[in-house]
Amino acid sequence: MHSQAGSPVSRRRLLALSAAGAAAGAASLGGCAMQVSTGVSGSGETVTLMAKADDLSPELIKQAQKDIGIKIVRVDYSISKLVAMMTNGEPPDLVRGVGATDAPYFAARDVMEELDPYFARSSVLKLDDLDPVNDLWRYDGHTQGKGPRYGMAKDFSQDSMYWYNTALFDKVGVDYPPELEPVTFDEWLDSAKRLTRRKNGQTTVFGGSYNGVLTPNLLVSLTVSAGGSLFSDDYTRVDFTTPEARKALGWYIDYGRTKVGPSIVQPDPNAWDGPTYQANRMAMSGNGYWLGGLINADKKLAPLSRLAPAPVFPGGRRVSPCQAGTGLWMPRKGRNKDAAWRVFEWFFGEAPAKARASSGWGIPTLKSLRSLMPAQEDYQKRELKVQEAELKHFSVIAFTPYATADSLYALFNQIAPAAMNGGMSIDTLARRLNSAMNEQLKRGKEQVG
Repeated sequence: MHSQAGSPVSRRRLLALSAAGAAAGAASLGGCAMQVSTGVSGSGETVTLMAKADDLSPELIKQAQKDIGIKIVRVDYSISKLVAMMTNGEPPDLVRGVGATDAPYFAARDVMEELDPYFARSSVLKLDDLDPVNDLWRYDGHTQGKGPRYGMAKDFSQDSMYWYNTALFDKVGVDYPPELEPVTFDEWLDSAKRLTRRKNGQTTVFGGSYNGVLTPNLLVSLTVSAGGSLFSDDYTRVDFTTPEARKALGWYIDYGRTKVGPSIVQPDPNAWDGPTYQANRMAMSGNGYWLGGLINADKKLAPLSRLAPAPVFPGGRRVSPCQAGTGLWMPRKGRNKDAAWRVFEWFFGEAPAKARASSGWGIPTLKSLRSLMPAQEDYQKRELKVQEAELKHFSVIAFTPYATADSLYALFNQIAPAAMNGGMSIDTLARRLNSAMNEQLKRGKEQVG
């Protein structure tokens, strides 16, 4: 799967990346025509890092210059801009990515540098210190979670876990979930129905939010939890008509139909769970430990909040995946790899990693940093107890390399509203999703070869 060092990336694979950029939306395509400067110098002291603003603040860039003597030039993350830079032969030195979905996609297109040699000689990032979540960034040419390492997660959550507000449970007399044992998905939905509050036709309190990081990731995880697999063995097809996938799809459509939480047919005005949960207008939020960074900063809300294990389907598997694993990867044709790796070590193993671990915004991906996780307050100790017990249920749930999660998400959002609004049966929805998504996957397979 990996080309010889120095060989050009094939035109077919660049076209495949270009297709992904097109799927990101026409509004962003203007970036393809831009002349982009990488900012890379021959001295090896400047590194171009493509990331979002909240990935790398100006203060952190200044800290890098002070700590390791390397200047970081941040370029706004954009798939179309990334394609343009790669096509021009001037890729960034490091790129942000979502390990759960981006790693197999880019690795299959042979544009990522294998990082095993770098890890092997690093005194900062040691293989035996890596949390298993970093296996999301491995791909052996067929299956995610095995083979060479192509990146690393900066922090993570087990995203099928959920938070709940005990005050809102008490207000309507709903029992709390067990602390360490999972409820079933049907029990979760039943509680969400009882917790939902409406007035004059408007939802004043969402009973629960359960949308995952992105709907395709969620549906893949739900299907595994039901005991099956959404993808075929070679990841070239989806099948929503299998009993397990249909159970997962049916549950999620029921969630949308009952309007107990935000969905594509009932958007949250705040666009994400955080502000709504913080305003006591959401009783349960399907976000993992990561959301504790926001919750624990609110001294009134934090003592009322609990973290609960990922729900299960009766007769299925108990799994608690990471649906994101956001981190960095190194383009294979980058010009400044040694300096890029030094930034990589610093970002994932030194001052920034220690600051993230102590903030509560996610679990550190180095096991040696776990001791820095907040545990001063009783509610923080309770959260850690639940989280530590849940870690043994983590496993990599492989995603297809033949389509971006965003492209499958767009197809789902085109087709599923009719089912959530009661105008389409689950069986019809399953067939239509199969048809649309499998056409997308077929094109991706043809592009990769």
